Amino acid sequence: MATSETGMQPTRAAVILPWDRQDRQHDRGAEAHRHDARAAEARLEEAVGLAASIGLVIVRRAVLPIRGRRPATLLGSGQVESLAEAVAQDAVTVVIVDARLSPVQQRNLERALGCKVIDRTGLILDIFGERAATREGSLQVELAHLEYQRSRLVRSWTHLERQRGGFGFLGGPGETQIEADRRLIGDRIVRLKKELEQVRRTRGLHREARKRVPFPVVALVGYTNAGKSTLFNALTGAAVHAQDQLFATLDPTMRGLVLPSGRKVILSDTVGFISELPTELVAAFRATLEEVAEADIILHVRDAAHPDSAAQRNDVIAVLNGMVEDGTLDAAWPERVIEVLNKADLLGGTDRVPARDGAEVISAITGDGLDRLAAAIDRYMLQAMEQAEFRLPVQEGAPLAWLYAHGEVVDRTDGEDEIRLVVRLLPADRARFERQQQH
Repeated sequence: MATSETGMQPTRAAVILPWDRQDRQHDRGAEAHRHDARAAEARLEEAVGLAASIGLVIVRRAVLPIRGRRPATLLGSGQVESLAEAVAQDAVTVVIVDARLSPVQQRNLERALGCKVIDRTGLILDIFGERAATREGSLQVELAHLEYQRSRLVRSWTHLERQRGGFGFLGGPGETQIEADRRLIGDRIVRLKKELEQVRRTRGLHREARKRVPFPVVALVGYTNAGKSTLFNALTGAAVHAQDQLFATLDPTMRGLVLPSGRKVILSDTVGFISELPTELVAAFRATLEEVAEADIILHVRDAAHPDSAAQRNDVIAVLNGMVEDGTLDAAWPERVIEVLNKADLLGGTDRVPARDGAEVISAITGDGLDRLAAAIDRYMLQAMEQAEFRLPVQEGAPLAWLYAHGEVVDRTDGEDEIRLVVRLLPADRARFERQQQH
C-alpha cells in the first residue's frame, strides 16, 4: 500500500487525462463525439486502474480537454488553477497525469499544484519496479528508472520520505541522493548494463534449452487485463495469480495442456501489453516475451467487452510488429495467431458476440467456449503439419515412440536393419526431432 510521507495514511491521488482536441474535427456529428467521449473515459479508467494497482487511493479523476500542448505545463493556465484548488480541497498528495511530461512540465506542475506529479511513464515504471520478480526484470527496470530520472534531476519534492517498494516515483531520500549526482547515475547505469549483458548471455543458453522442449508451445498475448491469466488457469487447472488488475502478470508462466486429440502442448502466460509503453521499458518488456517468439501458436486474447477493444488490438499488433523489426519475432507471426474474444459473459454470452475472421468467442471466467478454443488449437496444428520421412535403426525404440507420440504416422515399412516412417509433424516438432537425432 502506498503511504504518504507521514507513513500513517494511504496516499491520496488524483488521475488526470489530458485529451488533445487539436486534431479533432468538430463537424463529424454527435455519434463521433460520443465515440471520442467513450474512448477518453476508457483511457481514464485504464490510468485509474494503473494507479490503484500500486495502492494509491484515487479521490479525484478527470478528463481535461486541451487544444494544444502548452510547453510550460501541458495544461492551460485555467485548468492548472482549477486543478490546484481541487488538489487542496481533496488533500491530494500525488497527481497522476496520463501523458508524457517533459522535465520542465513536471517541475512546473509540481510547483503550481503543491504536490508530487507523476506522468504515465513514471507510473508504469513504478509498477514494473514493484512487480518484476526475475533478476533480469529487476535490473532492466532499475536501468529504465535511472535513464528516465537522469533528465529530471532538478526536483522540488526531495523531502518526501520513502515508505514503499518500487523505484521511488512517490518520493524518497535514497532516490533523490542518486538524482542529485549525475556522475553516480552514470556509473550505476554502466554497471547495470554490464550485469544485464551477463544475464542475457545466460538467458540465451536457457532459450537454446527451451528449443529442445518436446512439445509445441502455445503463447497467450494480449492487452493488460484482457483475462489471459484467467484463461490460462481455466485451460490448465493451474493457480496463476489472476485478478482484475493491470499488470497482474509480469513474469512468464508455463504449464502443460492436453488437447482434445490427445496432443500435448505447453501453454505460456505472458505480461500484458499496454498503449504508449515507455520507451525506457521497451527492452524489459520484450525480454518477457521470448515465449512468443518461440511459440508454435499465439493466442491473442482480447477483452471483447472493453469499449476500446479495437484500439487495444492495434496496440498489441504494433508491439509484435516492433519485435519483428528488432529481430525478436519473425515476420510470419500473423500466420500463427488465433484471436480469442474473451469476457463474453459481460455481453450476455458467447452467442451474443459476433466473431470475425475466425476468432474464437469465449468466457474464461465461466468456461463457455473453451472446448471450441481447444478444438481450434487442434485444427490449427493439423493444418500446419508437414510430411517428412525418417529412417530409424530397429534397435532405437525411443525415437520411434517420440514420433508416434508427437506426429501422425502415414506409412511404415519395417526392414531388417531399419524402419522407414512417413510422418506428419508440426514444423517445430520436426525441427525438435531432427535436433535430437543430431545429438
